[in-house]
Amino acid sequence: MSLFRYRTTIYTFILPLFLIIIVSNAFAQGNDNQINSLNPSSDWWMWIIVLFIISFILGIIAVAAGVGGGVLFVPIVGSFFPFHIDFVRGAGLILALAGALSAGPPLLKNGLANLRLALPFGLVASVFSFLGANFGLEMLSPPDIQKILGFIILLVIVVMIVRKKDDLPEVKKQDTLGSFLGLSGIYHDLFLDKTIHWQIHRTLSGLILFAFIGFIAGMLGLGAGWANVPVLNLWLGVPFRVSVASSKFILSITDTSAAWVYANKGLILPIIAVPSIAGIVIGTKIGVKLLLKLKPQLLKWTVIIVLLFASLRALLKGFHIWN
Repeated sequence: MSLFRYRTTIYTFILPLFLIIIVSNAFAQGNDNQINSLNPSSDWWMWIIVLFIISFILGIIAVAAGVGGGVLFVPIVGSFFPFHIDFVRGAGLILALAGALSAGPPLLKNGLANLRLALPFGLVASVFSFLGANFGLEMLSPPDIQKILGFIILLVIVVMIVRKKDDLPEVKKQDTLGSFLGLSGIYHDLFLDKTIHWQIHRTLSGLILFAFIGFIAGMLGLGAGWANVPVLNLWLGVPFRVSVASSKFILSITDTSAAWVYANKGLILPIIAVPSIAGIVIGTKIGVKLLLKLKPQLLKWTVIIVLLFASLRALLKGFHIWN
């Protein structure tokens, strides 16, 4: 095994897990409210095993279906597990952050990720994710969060159904703001075996969209991979592969700000975060391999059905119809 493969293994498995253990233990305050957020009638280690298994499965289908793990984790765990929704949102942000960090080294190595593109949009999304996290924790009750979560997941389902991709969108003229920020680049497409020159347009409206995405990501702990890629690719005109790669770095900037808000309030519990992050990172590795063998449409509709069920469950809990 080469030195790079050793480093990638460390970044993918050990480093994210090590970081979550440190952050969780440093900021999780063992008070009665946190303990009562779990189901005291069940053995704590059973919840660790179940969370690991569920997160492992979510990691497989998330990467194969082209969505982030956080957008599956929060509605499913928040709707069907006996955990307080605040702790689930905190774990969802850390989970999405770990996935973005684990993808970093190979994306930088192959030259697809563009840091000049990721930084301005990531900065805007980061500021609003911080505001969204504070707004969600201070202004919204758990039933309100469940209602908003249910409606947002329905929006995610709509995006997944209508979303298409444009491998090489045509941008005839770059706008002034995009040119000023230098939001263009060159990469070599191995599949097409040619060098691709790209530039973006609609930069200002793109920044506004990322502000909205960041606010929702921080408020609900969803991560934002489901929205980043369509905006970069279909609205701004970034090639699809560059959009996917750069979205990971935007996620790492966006989720860090919101995650610190949750951590500072003691809302990241190791008993929820650690098995979840371990399961989804390992599942993601398997999902990458299955991606080449399974039909994407089958996986896509499987995720849509699961999300629809979780969305309805969240709405029913939010309106106190099914608790």
